[in-house]
Amino acid sequence: MHFEVHHMEGFDPEGRMFNRDLAIDVGEDGYFGSFRYEGLSVHSSVHQTIQEVLAELTKKLQKKAFSELKTRLNFREDRYFAERAKWVTYDSRS
Repeated sequence: MHFEVHHMEGFDPEGRMFNRDLAIDVGEDGYFGSFRYEGLSVHSSVHQTIQEVLAELTKKLQKKAFSELKTRLNFREDRYFAERAKWVTYDSRS
C-alpha cells in the first residue's frame, strides 16, 4: 500500500487528455514517488516533503512534453480525500 495516491490530469505529448494515479511512498530518508503512463515510467528522488516529490515528477513530465498538469490528493493510507482536496496546478514555464 502506498502512503499517498494523487490523481494527475493533463495532456500527453500527443495532445490527448489523460488522468492517472501518482503513487507516493515513504522510507527512512523521506518521500519518493512514481508515475506510469502507457510505456513511460517516471520516478522521483527522495525528498523531505511530498510537495517536492510532486514538483520533481511534474517537471520531468513537462520535459517530456506533458502539459497543463494538475494533481489532487486521493488517498492517504486508507483515508479518502479526493472530494475535499484542492487541485494543484503546475506551470510549465517554471
